[in-house]
Amino acid sequence: MKRLEFRDKKILITGGLGFIGSNIAHALVLEKAQITIIDNRMPQQGGNLYNIAAIKNDIDIHDVDIRDIRAINKLVKGQDYIFHLARQTDHILSLTDPFPDIDINVRGTAILLEACKRYNPSVRFIYAGTRGQYGHAVKLPVAETAPTNPRGIYEITNLTAEKMVHVYHDVHKIQSIMLRLTNIYGPRSQMKHDHYGVVNWFIRLALENKVIPVFGDGALKRDFLYIDDAIDAILVCASTKRCYGEIINIGNNKAETFLSLVKLIIATAQSGSWRFTDFTKERKAQEPGDFTSDIRKIKRLTRWKPKTSLASGIKKTIDFYKAAQSHYW
Repeated sequence: MKRLEFRDKKILITGGLGFIGSNIAHALVLEKAQITIIDNRMPQQGGNLYNIAAIKNDIDIHDVDIRDIRAINKLVKGQDYIFHLARQTDHILSLTDPFPDIDINVRGTAILLEACKRYNPSVRFIYAGTRGQYGHAVKLPVAETAPTNPRGIYEITNLTAEKMVHVYHDVHKIQSIMLRLTNIYGPRSQMKHDHYGVVNWFIRLALENKVIPVFGDGALKRDFLYIDDAIDAILVCASTKRCYGEIINIGNNKAETFLSLVKLIIATAQSGSWRFTDFTKERKAQEPGDFTSDIRKIKRLTRWKPKTSLASGIKKTIDFYKAAQSHYW
């Protein structure tokens, strides 16, 4: 679907060298938008210049941290849209040191929102949070009205940032959308470690013909969403007026067990193996149990729904990393 409303629009993407940010940039280049991305390129966080190599001449890139008040104040001016993806994403780090999450995810978001309030109050602000903000599911599928009881510092700081965005929408009239994304996988994700991005990490292990650990009995369920579907959902929401002021799930109403996921990856890659393994103490403490997103709200507001089957998405992802392995390993 062609989104002509993005043509010639000025768009700022925070965390634009990362997985979701860079894929948004690729999609918006096709829409002829004027794109600025910022990324501090922190180690282990997924920022990768190769992610935008094919479009580097079509976008404006700034090596900027969202906590740099002076730079952020300047960069938000004149923007029509801001897609806020920048954050501390390493779940393992958040277990051992909570302060980077608090400083980047909470304080950084506050700096960005204050800049919007002072210098660009008419901007449209799209915040991408996580399904982890819900914590343990009271019932499945999980709707936007479900209780939020996150089980880790990373998820707590994402929820806190979301609540700040909501306040700035209600009080300061910064038109905003609060998205909660499920388990996204696909091309341009980091592949160097297993601290986040479980599907992509399993794909790396399979491509290296290694053993994939399946925690517990493998029966845990998740909804996995291919990156192209996620980007389509984000942009459809951003271009739909009735989405502003709303908390919206972006996920897949078809859940799969981890065991079936791993078997599919191995069969598609034609390499790798798997074995059951016990949860570590930290993983067990944070494990929220089965999770499936209720996506009836986004369907009602935008008519969006996932298009890519898990089998197709896994194949596309494996093909991508086979060709581009040297840029991600």
